[in-house]
Amino acid sequence: MRRDVTVGQFLDIAEESAWTLIPDDEHAARALRIVSLKSARYSVEHPLLLGAALAGADAEQHAALSAFGRPLGIAFQLRDDVLGVFGDPEVTGKPAGDDLREGKRTLLVALTRAAVPAGIRQAIDELLGEPGLGDEQIGLLRATMRDSGALERVEEIIATSAKEAERALSGAALDNASVSELRELARAATVRTS
Repeated sequence: MRRDVTVGQFLDIAEESAWTLIPDDEHAARALRIVSLKSARYSVEHPLLLGAALAGADAEQHAALSAFGRPLGIAFQLRDDVLGVFGDPEVTGKPAGDDLREGKRTLLVALTRAAVPAGIRQAIDELLGEPGLGDEQIGLLRATMRDSGALERVEEIIATSAKEAERALSGAALDNASVSELRELARAATVRTS
């Protein structure tokens, strides 16, 4: 888990510094790879596997939990990314648009950039990471994300990842109570507002 998070963090930092050197059509795949390594594994997959090891789970149970945990962890992080841009500050506890001010190179940003003309992409690049972004600029970036279809696409990936996690529980060698708890975890991770 430590290795995966370290590699993911390294790639995240490298991505920020090399953003303009990477072909635009590679940003989305790279963002998903970082999500998988940096967030999905430590937030859901590995904690499940650690708990399973402590409980004496067998190899089949470990495989089912891994197949459930990784896509759920991806969905969890993507939901966090959406909330970082579109979340209600009263609910999330952080200012709306902070991820834009911080310049986070998320899948949402990558998909937006890939879907807009060069001039708009350049404007996004100039605004992204600007600590003084005002409400109007954040509103403009949000509208661009919506209008480009990027927000809808991320929501589809969240739903697809959640379904993949759900399928991993089908026929898994886990008791009914555990499967029920895991399904509740999946719902809480993907349908949350904070």
